[in-house]
Amino acid sequence: MEDVPLLSIVVPAYNAEGYLGRALDELGTVAGVEVIVVDDGSTDRTREVAEQWAAQSPERIRVVHQDNRGHGGAINTGLAAARGEFLKVLDADDWLDIRSLRALLAHLGMLRLTGQTADAVFTDFVHERAGKTPKIARFDSVFPEGRVFDWSETERFGRRQVLMMHAIVFRTQVLRDADLVLPEHTFYVDNLFVVQPLAHVRRMSYLPVPLYRYFIGRDGQSVAPEVMVRRVDQQLRVNRLALAALPAQADVARGDVPRQLARALLHHLEGVCAVTSATLARGGTPMHLRLRDEFWREVRAENPWLYTRMRRSLLGATSNLPGQAGRRATNLAYHVARRVVGFS
Repeated sequence: MEDVPLLSIVVPAYNAEGYLGRALDELGTVAGVEVIVVDDGSTDRTREVAEQWAAQSPERIRVVHQDNRGHGGAINTGLAAARGEFLKVLDADDWLDIRSLRALLAHLGMLRLTGQTADAVFTDFVHERAGKTPKIARFDSVFPEGRVFDWSETERFGRRQVLMMHAIVFRTQVLRDADLVLPEHTFYVDNLFVVQPLAHVRRMSYLPVPLYRYFIGRDGQSVAPEVMVRRVDQQLRVNRLALAALPAQADVARGDVPRQLARALLHHLEGVCAVTSATLARGGTPMHLRLRDEFWREVRAENPWLYTRMRRSLLGATSNLPGQAGRRATNLAYHVARRVVGFS
């Protein structure tokens, strides 16, 4: 196992020359890490920037070049190339706290040394927004610290405690056993990256360090409000795939799927679907409203229990109200849902 890295960090990069260096800074100094930069058909100097960093740390950083396949396609390529025991995705416009990364590597090393198996390791993460005080998303009220545990030992998530991609390090084999192949040329696949493999997680651990620095506010970012309205069809595609990955209620009732796991997955998707629904209402055109209604009709037809549960939630209800008063409530729900899921 000595030649197997503890952690693969996959960095999907498209036209990221202006901030890729921040993401890669110091990663090449951390023992036990391999960094895979996937240059996804960039048309700027991303290729050159990535190769420069790889030349400085050839034993730890390597670059894969491909024709443009989108964020999901870049993650697929990184997963296929990964040799590490665990895998973390780092978007090129975000970065990792190096002290926290070293703590994570020590924790992963302890798991390997003691022969303990964890399907996932959860950490805290930080919302970084230009001109605002960083906010830490903590999970210490949900997960026990310092040991491997199962879902029966977890507590309920608070409204703002959402297991985004930034909070999860998966065991690489779990991703492969889940047959994870993300859709290409599609934004918002982070949610599918969470839901599909998380459904296979049974043993895990939690390290209360602010590892991931999630930067919000860059012009043209996929989570900017105007961009989300423009790409709402891609949100809908990812939502449908993520909902299809939810465990069946019969499996939960039989005990084949831990109830707390099903609850965690549903908690994540309630927020995501509320954002999409409110985005469509905020778009406001007849086409947007038709797409919103069609989405909820599909959910009701395929899973009446899930439909009722999601529409009865505060965010689900207020993101679907008709009339002028409903539009005002929907606008409020849009901003609340974005904050809950972490888009603002």
